[in-house]
Amino acid sequence: QVQLVESGGGLVQAGGSLRLSCAASGSIFSINAMGWYRQAPGKQRELVATITSGGSINYADSVKGRFTISRDNAKNTVYLQMNSLKPEDTAVYYCSADGVTHWGSRGAYAYWGQGTQVTVSS
Repeated sequence: QVQLVESGGGLVQAGGSLRLSCAASGSIFSINAMGWYRQAPGKQRELVATITSGGSINYADSVKGRFTISRDNAKNTVYLQMNSLKPEDTAVYYCSADGVTHWGSRGAYAYWGQGTQVTVSS
């Protein structure tokens, strides 16, 4: 099994910054893609940003130019630097790991973190 532990959420004023971290642990051989999704009250979960082990990055249009995703493959950790935060960025942010392979096991799996709350006040 794999655990994704997120940290770095909190309350910030509009225009401020936060940095989220997510560390994956367990019997991991490799992880293809790691990323962040968010879910605001009454809305569906949506993509924020993803990054592959090779460094290919995808952002939601709503965060381009404000958020930066990065990854430390050796630590199986993904980061999300969020700048110029807006009240509409308020949501629970979930870490994801996709294409996870395990030592001595076949197949690839996907995992989610438990989520961290980000609240941006106006």
